[in-house]
This record gives sequence, structure tokens and C-alpha cells, in this order.
Amino acid sequence: MNKNLIEAFSLASEILAKAKKMSDKVQIVLAPPAPYLHTINSMSKDIAHVNIAAQNCHFETSGAYTGEISAEMLHSMNITYVILGHSERRKYFQEDHKILAKKVSAAIKAGVKIIFCCGEPLEIREANTQESFVLQQLEESLFHLTEAEMKQVVVAYEPIWAIGTGKTASPSQAQDMHQFIRKQIATKYTTELADACSILYGGSCKPSNAAELFAQKDVDGGLVGGASLKSEDFLQIIQKRAKQA
Repeated sequence: MNKNLIEAFSLASEILAKAKKMSDKVQIVLAPPAPYLHTINSMSKDIAHVNIAAQNCHFETSGAYTGEISAEMLHSMNITYVILGHSERRKYFQEDHKILAKKVSAAIKAGVKIIFCCGEPLEIREANTQESFVLQQLEESLFHLTEAEMKQVVVAYEPIWAIGTGKTASPSQAQDMHQFIRKQIATKYTTELADACSILYGGSCKPSNAAELFAQKDVDGGLVGGASLKSEDFLQIIQKRAKQA
């Protein structure tokens, strides 16, 4: 929940101007606040490797849910992705596994691709039970999908203890969890699907650590938070990913 109208369009314009000249081997997704979705989507429509994501959606198609946005609405605006399960939605809006499973199904039914967030808080990491914690998130909110439906999902691992704290999971910690997630997808579905699934790192990814994180075998990109609010920082992160594409 950042940027007023003028600031948001200015940020998007700066990013899109540079993105247009970047390699199309790297997919760029912008996730502006809901009021700006339609306009920023229109601004990016001529850049094939740039897509737009909503930050959330409701699990019902329509109805008496004042203030909510359905996946059907997003699809009608040609929004490509929706972010589901972000740690802030889980924490502040009590979105549990059951609610997220319904949102996942609603997005898939509406034809909107999903960026599904998973990750553990500090106490789980310190107890060394992060793998079972993340597996439960996957099993109860995502793994009800068919193989064909799962192909419409990008997974984002966000260690909650590394978000907005200045801490970052070490490249080896990120790799270990990404490898674990990919293995679980392979076990549930197929190795081919798991290999094709993009798994993003979402814990304080910034220009200073992006290259090292993206060098890891199973880290396919970043779910960028604070650094995406500064066009220079965000573009640097994209460039570092492009160099390894």
C-alpha cells in the first residue's frame, strides 16, 4: 500500500521505459495497488515481457463483499497474475490455508495465473522445522490443483524473518528451501512440471544481494518488496537476473 496516483504512474513509467529495452528472456511483473491496475496494465500492453499482477483477490465470483475484488474482475481487465498467500495477508488479515485454497481455485477458474507465497516465521526457522511448515502451506492451499492447473502457478518463497528486517536468507539457505519446494512439487506432480515451475525468492531481495541469490540453481527470480519502490533499485535487480538468463 504505497504511492499516490502521480507517484505510482511516475514509478511505472520509469520502469517501463527501461524495461522496453531489456532482454525479453526475463519476465517482469509489476504489482501495483488495485486502483492503478487498469491504467498501468494499459501502459505496459505493448511490452510482451512485462505483465501485471494484482496483490490479492477474493474467493467468490461476485456478491455482497464490499471493498473486495474478484478474480473474475481481474480477468476482465486482462490482469495476468494475482499474488496469493503473501505473509502480510496471512498476518494482518488472518488468511489461513483453507481461505487461500479457495482463492487459488477461484483464480485458476477465472483464468488468472497465481504467484503463491509461502515461508516461515523466525520461531519456526530457529526450531529448524521450516520444511514441514512450508510443506503444510503447499499441501493445504496449493496441492489440490491438477497438474494442468499447477502449470499456471509461480511459487514465491518468502522467509518472514527476512522481510523488512534488513536480514536476508543466505544464498545457501535460499537454495536449500527452493530445492525442497521443487522436490515437493516433483513428488506431488512430475519432475518435468517441477523443473518448469518458477520459484522466486522474496526476502529482502535488493541490488546488493540479487546476483548471488539468482546464481543459486533453484532460485529463478525475485519477489521484490521495498526495492521495487525505487525504479533504479528495481531495474538493477532485473538487470542482474538478465545477465544470468
